[in-house]
Amino acid sequence: MDLSLSPSAQNASKDALIVESSTTKFQADVLEASMERPVLVDFWAPWCGPCKQLTPALEKVVTALKGKVAAVKINVDENQALAGQMGVQSIPAVFGFVGGRPVDGFMGALPESEVARFAQKLVDMAAQSGIGGPSEAESQIAAALEAAQAALDAEDYERAYQVFATVLRHAPDNVDAVVGIASVQFKTGDSDGARETLSMLPEDASHAGADALIKAIALEDEAKKLGNPSDFEARLAADPLDHRARFDLAMVLNARGDRLGAAQALIAIMERDREWEDDGARKKLLEFFEAWGPKDAATLKGRRMLSTLLFR
Repeated sequence: MDLSLSPSAQNASKDALIVESSTTKFQADVLEASMERPVLVDFWAPWCGPCKQLTPALEKVVTALKGKVAAVKINVDENQALAGQMGVQSIPAVFGFVGGRPVDGFMGALPESEVARFAQKLVDMAAQSGIGGPSEAESQIAAALEAAQAALDAEDYERAYQVFATVLRHAPDNVDAVVGIASVQFKTGDSDGARETLSMLPEDASHAGADALIKAIALEDEAKKLGNPSDFEARLAADPLDHRARFDLAMVLNARGDRLGAAQALIAIMERDREWEDDGARKKLLEFFEAWGPKDAATLKGRRMLSTLLFR
């Protein structure tokens, strides 16, 4: 199975939501566009210090909302008449457009949290007016991602990969699809491919699935250096208090897919010596839980075992 990403999937761009506009394009970029979703219109100038402070926060907020709002930047030096028509007296000045008209605004370089609240207010106003709901394409992508995840959970890796890849062809910046491809690669034994795919995510991307997958890859890399589980089992038969052998056995069992066995091995260390390696068995067990995910059967049972041990 070829799990490499197509060039189009590798060249994801978030810039489509943030555009430079002008007086001649204002009708299309703002008035007409705001009939589909809220538009933040940012009046700015290259020489404006506060504008340079606001721009990163504004762009981060718009990107985080994943298409629920758009941003249009207007250079006041090049569009003085338009700025005058909008009553711009100082910059940066931001206007929120919904349904073809301005509904709110602010001036000055607000902190990111305030910009986020302003943008969310526009999203809520638009929703009340029936504007900005998911498009047909967005609904199709959501359904495809659900189907792909179901295939992944059922270990139908070929099907999962095909659907995730299809999503990426239509939405190259979809983080869920990128993480899905990496998950298929990891579960089919291609850890290097999974690591490479995850490297394509934006540095500021926050995704629980990606974090868990990165942790799982790291644990597998650590276990590969340890060897065969029979070696550690032999050491434990000779000395049941060889905690290092039991700890390394847990690492190897986890790498081989025996999650419950790995959890039981670490619990066994804690039963005998809670302070071993500065509570190292418990810390590693928590790492396992993070890598497995909160709904995994081994995580649920392991947490019950841990609670029983700690509170008995």
